[in-house]
Amino acid sequence: MKRSRPRSRAHSLRGRALVALLVMAAAVTIALTMPVRLGLDLRGGTQIVLETKSTKTTKADREATDRTVEVLRGRIDALGVAEPTIVRSGDNRVVVELPGVQDPQQAADVLGRTAQLTVHPVLGTAEGAGADTEAAEGEKGERILPDEEGLRLRLEAPTLTGEDVKGADARFDQQSGAGWQVTVDFEDAGGDRWAKVTGEAACHPAGDPRRRVAIVLDNKIISSPQVDPSVACGAGIAGGTTQITGSFSDAEARELALLIKGGALPVPVETIEQRTIGATLGDEAISAGAWAAVIGTALTALFIIVVYRLMGALATVALLCYGLISYAALAAVGATLTLPGLAGFVLAIGMAVDANVLVFERAREEQAARTRPSTRSSLTAGFRSAFSAIADSNVTTLIAAALLFFLASGPVKGFGVTLGIGVLASMVSALVITRVLAEFAASRPAVFRRPHITGISTTGPVRDALLRRDPFLMRRPRRWLAASALVMVAAGSGILVRGLDFGIEFTGGRLIEYSTTTQVDADRARDALADAGFPRVVVQSSGDGDLTVRTEELTDAEAETVTRTIGELGGETEKLRDELIGPSLGEELRKDALLALGLALAAQLLYLAVRFRLLFGTAAVSALAHDVVILVGVFAWLGKPIDGVFLAALLTVIGYSVNDSVVLFDRIRELLAGKDRKASFARLTNRAILQTLPRTVNTGMGAVLILASLAVLADDSLTDFALALLIGVGVGTYSSVFTASPLAIEMYDRGAGARPARRKGRGTEKPVPASRAERQEVS
Repeated sequence: MKRSRPRSRAHSLRGRALVALLVMAAAVTIALTMPVRLGLDLRGGTQIVLETKSTKTTKADREATDRTVEVLRGRIDALGVAEPTIVRSGDNRVVVELPGVQDPQQAADVLGRTAQLTVHPVLGTAEGAGADTEAAEGEKGERILPDEEGLRLRLEAPTLTGEDVKGADARFDQQSGAGWQVTVDFEDAGGDRWAKVTGEAACHPAGDPRRRVAIVLDNKIISSPQVDPSVACGAGIAGGTTQITGSFSDAEARELALLIKGGALPVPVETIEQRTIGATLGDEAISAGAWAAVIGTALTALFIIVVYRLMGALATVALLCYGLISYAALAAVGATLTLPGLAGFVLAIGMAVDANVLVFERAREEQAARTRPSTRSSLTAGFRSAFSAIADSNVTTLIAAALLFFLASGPVKGFGVTLGIGVLASMVSALVITRVLAEFAASRPAVFRRPHITGISTTGPVRDALLRRDPFLMRRPRRWLAASALVMVAAGSGILVRGLDFGIEFTGGRLIEYSTTTQVDADRARDALADAGFPRVVVQSSGDGDLTVRTEELTDAEAETVTRTIGELGGETEKLRDELIGPSLGEELRKDALLALGLALAAQLLYLAVRFRLLFGTAAVSALAHDVVILVGVFAWLGKPIDGVFLAALLTVIGYSVNDSVVLFDRIRELLAGKDRKASFARLTNRAILQTLPRTVNTGMGAVLILASLAVLADDSLTDFALALLIGVGVGTYSSVFTASPLAIEMYDRGAGARPARRKGRGTEKPVPASRAERQEVS
């Protein structure tokens, strides 16, 4: 038996090493062959200007154009274009900016199609010379259109429209050999009308044109199938589903499905302009952000190596592998990388330190608790003990990422993709790659003889200081709750007193386009306008040397200042366009994001209630709400903009705060099932805080070093991003210890009926029985 254990460990190590090699080989292959698409802020892209047109029944006003924007956003999401910019310009124009589009003309064609879907009974063929597009409708709304083979059909007024459609998918029919087809699902009422129109058509004999049903898209018959002979007269095709067949290619079927599913445009649109645009950020800003990321990552790696020595160096190698895996995954899913996304990606490297720190701190505890420890056995025990905390914290984050991806749209959906990839790559890095490297190093004779170089042979100065003093931080939990409430009210009052300064993405603003006699560099224009009092202005090169300036709403005097500033740089200046633009983060997108975020928090609460206890889940989500209010309130007091960059920072803070609380509650759960479970709940919570505090400090330092580098060295746009995350990391660390924990104690005391004991000052000393489920989870 003694020989089999080392042999089993060797097999396990070889298996993990093989998995790690396969993952890294795949990541390297993808990274070398599939480049990541860069966003509008880093590279620019294609700009398409659409103009809405009035019809007999609908006027192309501002309201109709806003509805058009939302339909176009759905089509762009279906096309797979990430991080686009879509804004209303004036009352009847839509400006669409697409990063990294392979075929701009195809994108323009898809966006420009009205996609008015209608279903018509066929009255027969049109005899004689009729119009080959549309006959005079007359009182009954009849029309004449050619079918797929050119035969003109007389069509009755439409029985169904696109509003009756629930969804559409492109599928390949292998059984019948019909090739690609589009399956259309109708709403309940639409399904009944479909059954009625097919039932009436079935009353005519086979081969009669009246047995056909015409499906029309944008005034063109795309399919006019005959009702199958098996369908009885008057019965129709029930079930609310039909198939559109034809000689579709893969791309044509998918395009048709997305047009039908995305819905019809409320008014027709016409493409009036299409051109290439430059990056919204200058080369200097991109370079500064890149250098800040490199320096911050290097400082984080140095910190981990100083604290954990050899194990820290191996963890740094694993973190580099994490970066490569994440990059390859982003490339594989076709994600678009923006500058805030790049900063978040670098921050994720700092956050990925957390799993390694959890393992190493548990290994230190195991090393100190054993009489004749070895580095490898302590590491094995550390990985085993830390697994539940790593799994629970990552699962809660994955739940949020999945809901953001499936329910939200636009940049919030993109954030869900990046977040999910980061979490999965972090688990592979920590639980596979770090473990392989660490166990291999620990098994070397040189390391076995010198355990001090591993970095886990001692408990560390932070843990030693806490063990010596053993402070009872949770003696008076209500005082901590009062302090948290006071800070939250002080910060949150800024929302009421100062209000929120929403950025141009939320409020819209003004778009001015200039043509100058001397070509003006976008970087110079951006700096000059910032000096003139417009620090948030977005300047892009467009077309053949023109400049586009996008900023918040301006007075006439401010607009004149902008024009004069551009004229000083480019000589004689002509204003080509001056229009008010709508928000790029429209009302529908904001509603989707809030719905996805609310459901994500509810799902996290449910998961934590199942894995821990309901009071733990409630405490964690309450601490999260506390962090969000403080962060938003501080930005309100500082007068900082609430824009798309801040939204990304806020979502990151939410994930960080929940992770901190989960790690702490996992340790409380373990203590509840241990030999000290007869101690009071407050004592156990306090012990859990002291035991996890070294991990909290080291993980926080890893994130702070990167964020400080971004705040000091990066461009102004990233400075606000870094500031928001610095505040969020600090508040999240505080709230997990001094908000979530005291709240859990208070909720437990009330739930356990300990209020009478509290009047005597002993309410927090009530013993805590461990449930059978809790004992099973830890064993």
